[in-house]
Amino acid sequence: MRARFETTLAVLSFGCWSIGLLAYLGLLPLAGALDLDLQVLFAAAAAVGWLSGNVYVQRSRGVARVERGRLILIYLLGPPGALFLIRSLASVEHQAAAPLASVYAFGVYAVLFLVPVSLRRAFRSPS
Repeated sequence: MRARFETTLAVLSFGCWSIGLLAYLGLLPLAGALDLDLQVLFAAAAAVGWLSGNVYVQRSRGVARVERGRLILIYLLGPPGALFLIRSLASVEHQAAAPLASVYAFGVYAVLFLVPVSLRRAFRSPS
């Protein structure tokens, strides 16, 4: 059961990253499909980052160190693909007005991902 969830997440994330990259290269015209405000993008980045961090902490309990390294790659680099895809759906004017919004959204995601990850030892029960 554990591997099936991570495999599904990895495949969906790869799909989001692929579509976002095709849109960035101009091969897939998605700009203007979504009327997006930057506040919504950053709020989504915060929520997804916090959720991903907590899910990673729960899923990595009792897992070998090598497997935790793979899990952190999936949970840290996977979900931001959806954020980049959402950003590529914004209008051309919004994308031109804030060209680094995707990078900042990833920063918000990463910081809020790392909060539960860094605090997992603080809340571990003493053995």
